[in-house]
Formats: sequence, C-alpha cells, structure tokens
Amino acid sequence: MQATRLLFSTTGRRALGRTATALRPAASTLSSSSLTASQEHALTVLSNNAGHRYFSNYSSFSEPNPSLFASQLADATVDGDTASIKDPKSADDHQVLRNDIRVMGSLLGKVVREHEGEHIFQTVEKLRGLAKVWREAGAGRGDDKEKADAAFAELASAVENLTDVELYTVSRAFTHFLALANAAEAHHRIRRLRRTQNESTENFGALYPKADSCGGAIPNLLEQGHSPEEIFEALSTQTTELVLTAHPTEVNRRTILAKNRRIQEILTLSDNYRATGNTPFAQEELGRKLYSEVASIWLSDEVARTKPTPETEAEKGTLVIETVLWDAVPQYLRKLDATSKTFLGKGLPLESAPIKFASWMGGDRDGNPNVKPNTTRIVCLRNRAKAASLFKRDLLTLQNELSITTCSDEIKAVVGDAREPYRAFIKPMVEKLERTQMWAEQELARVQEGKSAAETTISTDEIYISKKELMSEFETIYRSLEELHDGFAAEGKLTDMMRNLSAFGLTLIPLDVRQESDKHEEAVDSITRYLGLGSYSQWDEQTKLNWLTTQIA
Repeated sequence: MQATRLLFSTTGRRALGRTATALRPAASTLSSSSLTASQEHALTVLSNNAGHRYFSNYSSFSEPNPSLFASQLADATVDGDTASIKDPKSADDHQVLRNDIRVMGSLLGKVVREHEGEHIFQTVEKLRGLAKVWREAGAGRGDDKEKADAAFAELASAVENLTDVELYTVSRAFTHFLALANAAEAHHRIRRLRRTQNESTENFGALYPKADSCGGAIPNLLEQGHSPEEIFEALSTQTTELVLTAHPTEVNRRTILAKNRRIQEILTLSDNYRATGNTPFAQEELGRKLYSEVASIWLSDEVARTKPTPETEAEKGTLVIETVLWDAVPQYLRKLDATSKTFLGKGLPLESAPIKFASWMGGDRDGNPNVKPNTTRIVCLRNRAKAASLFKRDLLTLQNELSITTCSDEIKAVVGDAREPYRAFIKPMVEKLERTQMWAEQELARVQEGKSAAETTISTDEIYISKKELMSEFETIYRSLEELHDGFAAEGKLTDMMRNLSAFGLTLIPLDVRQESDKHEEAVDSITRYLGLGSYSQWDEQTKLNWLTTQIA
C-alpha cells in the first residue's frame, strides 16, 4: 500500500486583533511608498474588501434593495452594461458572484447601520472609498503617485482619528465582509463546476475532469497508455492521510461554522430558484433567512474569551470532522467510485481507504508544553465518544430506512422470524454503540475527576473495541441486501457508513504523539538496558538504525 501524508490547518486565516492593530497607521506616515508591513496589510484589507481586487469595484455596503434575485436587480450594471442574472448563461461568468457579494455586503451594511449607528456605517463607507481610490491610483506603485499619496494620507488621517471602540467595530465590518465574500466565492467555484458538468456533452464521470484531480488524472493516465488494471490497483491500494493541526488563538467557533454553512445552503437554494423559478414569497423568505444569518454573525462573538486548554483546542479543531468531513468524505468516495466504474470498468472496493485522517491536536507535546499524557487520554476518549455518537446517529437513520421484510439466511440466523429483520439486526448494534459512547464518557470522567476503576459500570466486554467487529456486521447487512435486492438498498447510507468506518475508525481520528527526540531516546535507552542489550544512547547511528529497523519489521 502506498501512503502519503499531508498537513492541514483547521484554523481561520485572520484574527480580529491583528486587523484592528493594522488599521491604525502612524500619523506621520503620509507617503504610500514608505508603507510598513502592518500598514500594507491594513490597506489591503480596506481596498480588497471583496476578498479579491478584481471584485472590489462591485462590493458595496449600501445597495438600496439587496436581493439575490434578478427581478430586484434589473438595474445591476457591470462596466456600464446592464446584465441580467435570471439566466446565468446570458451574463458573464462572474456576474452572479458579483451580485452575491454585493447583496451580502449590503445586508451587512444594513446590520451595521441598525446596530452600530449611522456614524460607524459612514466611516466604513468612507474608508472603503478612500482605499479604492488609493488602489486605483496605483497604490503608490503606479504613475499617478501624487493622487495615491493624497488618498493614502487622507485614509491614514481618518483611521488615526478613530477611537479604540470605533477601530474595533470598523475592523469587524471589513473582516466579516471578507468572510462573506470568501463564502460566496467558494460557492461560486462549485456553481461553475456544476454548470460546466450540466452543459457538457462529454461523459467524464461523476468527478469534474480537472487535470490535477482524480476526475482528470484517470482519463489522462489511460490516454498515456496505462492499463485500467494498473490504474485500478494504484487507486484501490493507495492512501492519502490528511493530518489536522490548529493554532490555539484561531480555532473557529462551532456557532460561526454553522452560520457560514447555512449561508452556503441559502446561496445554493437561490441558484435553484433562479434556475427553476419560484414564488415571490419564497424568494423573500430566502432573503429574510440570509439577512438573519448575516445579522446573527454580526451579533455573535467571533472568538472565545478564555484561553483554550489543549483539550478544548483539540475538541474545537476536530469540529471540521463532525460538521464537514463526516458527510463530505463518503460523498466524494461515491463520486470516485462512479468515476472508477466509468473509466476502469469496476467500482472502488468497500474496504479500500483512499483518504484517512490524523491529528496533532492533543498529542503534540513537542509544539505545546501544556500537552501532558492525561491530555492525550482525554482527547482520545472524547474522540471515541464522538465517533460512537456519529455512527449511532447514522445507524438509526439506516434502521429507519430498512423496513424490508425479507433477508438472507445469515441475517435470519441471528434475528429468527422477526417481521422486520434488518431493524431487528440493527437494534443491538445501536445499543452497543450507545454503550461504547457511555463507556468513553465514563472513562473520561474517571480521568478528569480521578475516579477509581471500581466505580465504572460498563466493561470493555460490552462495547465495540475493534472496527473490524462493526465492519463485519455492516458487511453482513450488505451481503443480504445485495443477495436479495440487487444492491439497491446497499448502495446508499450503508455504503457511506462503511466508507466512514474505513476513513475514521472507531477513534474518529488517531493522534500523532509528537515528542522532543531526547525524550524518545531516553525511553528507548531504558528499554534496551532493561533487555540487557546495552545503552541505546551510546550506540552509533548505524547500530541504532539496524536495531530499530529490526524491531519495526
């Protein structure tokens, strides 16, 4: 098996504190040619308030009638030309994105005006306008340097005169606008991929055929002369492991993640409404929901007000699994499976795990001196409880779906003459997952509160210890459904659960225990001395390598 490890951060990219500090340029700095790093960052935040310079001309905090729908944007103008967005194909490729950004920016402006007052709103608009003039004049690097310097001087003076409270509020406005614009752009990338897929006459499988993706790599490898068998072997045996990390000051709050996700869902619904049409009431309701989410984000605290412990850092960092990856991974593997069938003639084996995950959060003793052995125990037990909870939730959904009254002899041997055999087979699995969750929570309390083992009520004999045990039961259900029902019921929730079990296991995510190398050497030296092999620390490098290689093998 081939394995690849990639390191990813689960953190946000911008901290409000840094933005607020950067927005106060020195009063004596009147030339844009002598920008400090913080001033350069401040002007970038202000001038690129749509996330990208290309879209800054179309951003706004003051659209008179912000609406996601064409009927209320008939006068929307791009470079002097009126463009309808009722049919996205009739507009240029980014027109709908510009409208989404403009609408959400205007809704944010409305919230700022209502909750912070006209003065703050006008301050935001003034700074945005000045930054735009400065950038359009070349930002001190073009020919119109005099105009750029004048705009920058006025911008610096305006920011310098803000109070700390005003500076914080203005910084929040620009920061939230950037986040909303980035959400709109991320949604637009998906929108463009879907549109291309819908308009294409080629059969390129379930995944879009980008050259640097699986959807593009598989047909390209076939064109280069590689056999389908060779490609399938590589695809079904390789594993890419994504390692999650976090920074303790920038982990996203669960509530903000949920709100941003709901905004994405609203943008998707608005696309559907544009394509198929809907009642004015439904459109107004969607607009009301979008405004509600934007207002709720503004009125929420973006950051935790207490310093996170390593345990809470890990708990918040792994939210990405619960809120995104738990659904996204099986959905992607379903598409990869369909692409494999299209080009290679057979689907992805259920036991293969092209994607796995690991984490440094709770195990990085080298990077965080506050990570102790008990920290790792607590994080592992929390992850164990969360994994059991997620599998239990999905299994209850599957149990509700499988009202089928016929089953294989293998299932019948377990449940007897039960009227709904699959539901009867799944019931003890749900109960065992519930006990597994309770056991993990019980052990967590024992570690945190110092309870003795005698006080525990659930033993390891009553829970799932190995993912092979749970996978075996999934496979029993799968075989029965395939045997009697042509697999139509198996290729859904059950397959997704099996793929999640392969990707996440019963531990949700394994931890990398990272430790300063001297600690490892001391531990191994103690082992070799105890075994009578001598002092590991005194061996030369080649002897160490030979011994370690032998032990690992």
